[in-house]
This record gives sequence, structure tokens and C-alpha cells, in this order.
Amino acid sequence: METPVTIICMKWGSMYGPEYVNHLREGVSRHLRRPHRFVCFTDDATGLRPDVEVQPLPPLGLPGGHQDKRWQKLALFRRDLGGLKGTALFLDLDLVIVDSLEPFFELPGKFFIIRDDDLFRAKPLRRLNPERDRFLATVGNSSVFRYEIGEHAYILDAYLADPAGATTKYRLSQQFQSAQLAAHGHLKYWPREWCVSFKNQCVPRHVKSFLADPSLPAGARIVVFAGNPKMSEALAGGGQRWYRRIGNTDWLLRAWKG
Repeated sequence: METPVTIICMKWGSMYGPEYVNHLREGVSRHLRRPHRFVCFTDDATGLRPDVEVQPLPPLGLPGGHQDKRWQKLALFRRDLGGLKGTALFLDLDLVIVDSLEPFFELPGKFFIIRDDDLFRAKPLRRLNPERDRFLATVGNSSVFRYEIGEHAYILDAYLADPAGATTKYRLSQQFQSAQLAAHGHLKYWPREWCVSFKNQCVPRHVKSFLADPSLPAGARIVVFAGNPKMSEALAGGGQRWYRRIGNTDWLLRAWKG
């Protein structure tokens, strides 16, 4: 019998309502054939579907005076994560699954993540600082990553050893996380076409956005929302700018709601 994998999401605070978890759960059900658990770590389980396995937010273990919810995701690298074992795929709440998730479990390796630069257009000015540019080119975007639960505790250990130093040197937890993964030889990326940016890869550029609606690039499996517009804006048909029309996104709404 095939060993079940675990799908993990996190919800805290008031930014995302229960519908984000529920639609994500439905999307996973439609697009993942293999046996799996769907676990949501949250501080409020109100309104979640009964087939969502609810667990409390895992503690970061920070010393007093260093409470920073922006880095809460690093708690997923605890050695003991709610009694979970084996392979897990973490998914942010503000994304839309549009094709099979099976390939995300078929690549051999301990860790895979989106390469952050794959979601954005080139940033020529970044080259003015070559060292910084080289580092940012390696950073993984933690919207979608696969890992072995408990096997990357060195990430959390390094953060807890000097949380003030980590947050001073790195602007985002995914930058710190990527640096630790790279130092241990574990940083690997998904194929570029699997996870796409709505703004940068679905919406036509510049004047073309006024001539055509957003569309799904070939090979896309997950649409993520890096920057603006936010997912809620795009699903409501908003997020327009004078230089960018969003157009009809009914296909995206259907994919989200099922």
C-alpha cells in the first residue's frame, strides 16, 4: 500500500478566511490521486471543512522579546511537527491549483521549492550589487515546497540561535531558509513552468493586456500571487492599473472554487 503524503497549509490572523483553506482542500482533492492527509495549522478553525485535519500553530520556540509572526513558517521545520512523518507538500493559501499535483511527488530529492526569480521579470538594477544579485538568484519562494518532515531542523536551529541576527541580515524568512538549505546542499527547484505568477506570466504585458484576457501558460500546475494584484483582487476581476488591464478571470475563479 502506498504511503500517504501530507499536504500542509497554515492560517493565522485575519487576512485569510476559512474559504481559502476549504477551496485549497477541494483543489488538492481534485488534483492529487495518491493517498494523503490535508493538515491546516491554525489559530482559528472556525468554518473549516470536516475533511481538513486541524492542528494548532506549531511553536517557533523563540526566546522572549522575539515574537515575529512573519517568520512563523519556519516552525514547519521542527523535529516534531504535530506527530507528522514523511513527505509533505506545503501550499500557501493564496494560490490556485490548475493541474495535477502528482509530479510534485515524483521528483527524486529531499527538498524542492519555487525559484523566486522564476516568478518575476528580470531586475537589471540588481546587478549593481553583484554579490546581492547572486544570492537573490538562489532564493526559493516558499509558496510551494516539498520536504521531509523533521529532516531540515537545522533551519529552525540556526534561526533560534540568533533570531535578531537573522532578521537583521535577511528581509524575508524564505531568504534565510534558502541560505540554510544551500549551505547544506539541499536547495533544489521545481521546473519553472509548474508554478507561475498570475501577474507576470498569466496577464499579458503592457498594451497587450488591453487586447487579451489573462490565460494559463503551457505546463502550469499552480498559479501563485507574487506582489500585486492580490489573489482576492484578481478573483473579483480587480487589480487594474492604468498601465495594466486584468480582464476576465472566470477560468481562475472556476479553478479555485471547483
